[in-house]
Amino acid sequence: MNNKSTSYKRLYVSDISCASCVNTIETALKSLPGVDEVEVNFADRTVNVSGNAAEDVLIKAIAGSGYTACLVEDNTQDSDKENQELAHYKELLKKTIVAGVISLIIIAVTMLDLLPDLTTFKGQFSWGIVSLLSLFVLVYSGGRFFTGALKSFKNHNANMDTLIAIGTGVAWVYSTFVVIFPDSVSEIARHVYFDTATLIIAFINLGSALEMRARGKTSEAIKRLIGLQPKTARVLRDAQEVDIPIDQVLLDEVIRVRPGEKIPVDGELTEGSSHVDESMLTGEPIPVSKKVGDQIVGGSVNKSGSFLFKATHIGKDTALSQIIEMVRKAQNTKPEIGRLADKVSSIFVPTVMIIAVLTMFVWFNFGPDPKLTYILVTTVAVLIIACPCALGLATPISVMVGVGKAAEYGVLIRKGDALQKAGQLTTVVLDKTGTITEGKPVVTALEPSDGSSEEKLLRIAASVEINSEHPLAEAVVEASKEKNIELSTIESFEAISGHGVKAIYQQKTVLLGNRKLMQDNDVNIGELGGRSEELSKLGQTVIFVSLDGQPLGLIGISDPIKTDSKEAIQRLQEIGIKVVMLTGDNRATAQTVASLVGVDDFIAEVLPQDKADEITKLQEKGEKVAMVGDGINDAPALAGADVGFAIGTGTDVAIESADITLMRGSLHGVADAVAISKATLRNIKENLIGAFGYNTLAIPIAAGILYPFTGILLSPIIAGAAMALSSVTVVTNANRLRWFKP
Repeated sequence: MNNKSTSYKRLYVSDISCASCVNTIETALKSLPGVDEVEVNFADRTVNVSGNAAEDVLIKAIAGSGYTACLVEDNTQDSDKENQELAHYKELLKKTIVAGVISLIIIAVTMLDLLPDLTTFKGQFSWGIVSLLSLFVLVYSGGRFFTGALKSFKNHNANMDTLIAIGTGVAWVYSTFVVIFPDSVSEIARHVYFDTATLIIAFINLGSALEMRARGKTSEAIKRLIGLQPKTARVLRDAQEVDIPIDQVLLDEVIRVRPGEKIPVDGELTEGSSHVDESMLTGEPIPVSKKVGDQIVGGSVNKSGSFLFKATHIGKDTALSQIIEMVRKAQNTKPEIGRLADKVSSIFVPTVMIIAVLTMFVWFNFGPDPKLTYILVTTVAVLIIACPCALGLATPISVMVGVGKAAEYGVLIRKGDALQKAGQLTTVVLDKTGTITEGKPVVTALEPSDGSSEEKLLRIAASVEINSEHPLAEAVVEASKEKNIELSTIESFEAISGHGVKAIYQQKTVLLGNRKLMQDNDVNIGELGGRSEELSKLGQTVIFVSLDGQPLGLIGISDPIKTDSKEAIQRLQEIGIKVVMLTGDNRATAQTVASLVGVDDFIAEVLPQDKADEITKLQEKGEKVAMVGDGINDAPALAGADVGFAIGTGTDVAIESADITLMRGSLHGVADAVAISKATLRNIKENLIGAFGYNTLAIPIAAGILYPFTGILLSPIIAGAAMALSSVTVVTNANRLRWFKP
């Protein structure tokens, strides 16, 4: 899947604390030679790097910017990462309890007035003990904020840790100064704020723990996919069946699968038959019949018979491994709306610090006495309440859930931009063969010319078409096999794009293709023309065959329409999307298929190389266009569309030309993708409006804008609780997507 020049590395950075960290790490890595693309996911604490830079260089660069990174290579390390996060969650809870208990003790002795006055020696001694208890909370429960702030300072950055460390640190330093030098402060300003510092730390740790727990649920799609992989495989070695770890399975090794077992790796069935549940790939619950020669996919479940199969893809090359990797990459990509949030977040912390300084200035010059008290309360409240965690989480957390939800429905999204754009589509263009139709054409009519016969027509046509990979060619060859017709070797073969083929058969020139090919070569098709019109009106594709300039006959080929194509097209139309069919087939056949499935418009007789031009024409009219095709013949059109949907085949998941791969080959996948995209985009907007709105309202209130009118100031303790709650709210809202059903 990767090559040397564009390798892909995934790193875990445990100490990313806010959206400002994202910008710092991205900037540090993008400056390195050999780095093509960097995507940091604050929600998942991971970094995806594309390019040929060595992993130790990447880790060193991240360390240089003040963070600790390690390489994540496989699913085992994913489990290790999960264990680390669980341990961190428990540690956060412990630190929350310590900070909370000490805070309650301090609040109790303060409210009950249990300690002597500060101006007495006993009072100073008693409050000195409280100061030390508070310092213990700051070091034990809040130490990570201070070390994070110090790292940021050394690297000339500022982040969430900076705001929390300054806010709680200032509260503790001021309070300790009052305890040691009470007479240096006017009586009206002689207040201590140890409970403020400790409670803020308690609330923020609790918020982080709750956020981490909720965030863990967003990656359940990946966990489920990883859980599909069995741990062992039963292989045939030295005429015996032995169970071995799945990572020890070799290519071409023969493996036994019994009823109810998961298939360990991808392969080809060599003995026996069964029905296999491939819903993990396609979202389709009905088991698929498998016989000798059929491909089977690792992670799917054998429902009935026992069988043997040969391993064709193992390790990272299996379809399931590629799906996991694709989902991971997509979860780390950012839609355009997310990049806007990142830009705002990157300047947010410095802006907050400027606002905090301005708050101090205003209260110092215009505030009532005791000025120091008001300055402390408002400045600390501004620093604490404005932490941009919610803003940084707003987009990535929703993208993670949305991409995972799409994967459950057999829709693999490769890019965050595709997730956003799919919800903005106005036109969907559908290729006909293999997209609207089954892509398994069969010969339904043989019409030989005078002097010829069905056998001769089919023998010559199949002898030529056996050299072609086109689905129509396969239908002709298959028909010759059914009639047991012996084929001949041809002397030359030339494909004429969009028209057909030219070959030399027994020293005679054979032309096989559409009416245009016959016209270009001056072949008079005579009465065959009328018959071809009749077959076309029935939805059949017609192939003319000529031998040395004389018509030999025609072959009618029918490709059945998928049973759910019409229903899926109606779903798209119901949400206001125009559906257009694009095909190289003749106009009469195209019109028949178009009327049967109910598309809004169709474009026929389009050469493969011209399909992208048709997409461009629609875009020039202002349409947001999706192209749905097989990912190979339609590659230029898929790449040129605003969103390219590739119809997958179960194992062919790495279709580079498309933005989205539909695993089950049904057009319902397009409708599902659009619905999930709209829901995800709506969720992101809710999160961003909530996060922006929270900070827009909270900062002025924390700065004291309501004080002149109401006499009310926002307590820094409430600010800490509100900041923690905002992050939890964003993550909880994103998790609502997990219950969404298109």
